[in-house]
Amino acid sequence: MRMPEQISVLVVDDEPVIRTGLSVILDSQADITVAGTANDGEEAVEVCARLRPDVLVMDIRMPRRDGLWALGELGRRGLLGPGRSRALMLTTFDLDAYVDDALMAGASGFLLKNSSYEELAAAVRAAAAGHSALSPAVTQRIIQGHLDGRRQPSDHDLARLRDLTQREVDVLRLVRDGLSNAEIADRLVVSLHTVKTHVSRVLTKTGCQSRAQAAVLARNTLS
Repeated sequence: MRMPEQISVLVVDDEPVIRTGLSVILDSQADITVAGTANDGEEAVEVCARLRPDVLVMDIRMPRRDGLWALGELGRRGLLGPGRSRALMLTTFDLDAYVDDALMAGASGFLLKNSSYEELAAAVRAAAAGHSALSPAVTQRIIQGHLDGRRQPSDHDLARLRDLTQREVDVLRLVRDGLSNAEIADRLVVSLHTVKTHVSRVLTKTGCQSRAQAAVLARNTLS
């Protein structure tokens, strides 16, 4: 029997019990292997540079250097994004600021620590495949945030959209609204391959490291 392709994971949390628990849960999955652990953001960056895991499962709130700092440093070092490591953030706090900051920094997903084992494993698989992985609670907050009002877009964020074609803007708007590639293809009456090409170009032109980051950028800049 052909074994499933292994997803290597780096678990980052300052609490030993949680770090060990997450590692045991993920290591019990046939297609997931915990390659290493770290206890804060600074160690996470160094271990990630050495191990190059497919996915980091990382807490946001940690002493010394937190998860948001680590995301920024990973991005600066070119360790985060398509073809490199993906970051899945874990926290007990489902606050809007944490969600936006993490996704804008390049996180592929955001889960609360009370998520089920199944949700955690599914999120790791989604992140490894390059998809967004958001808990229902977080997804609802992002949607509600868009309905209630956007952050004032910065000149820098607006400039990131400058090179997009009108069709790429249309695709980005649908990514923001949570549509899958297949749903976007149906909506725009184009092939799935065409949508994938548009999404790839949107990420490249805007400098976004994940679909989730592009969705937040669109929420803050597009009507």
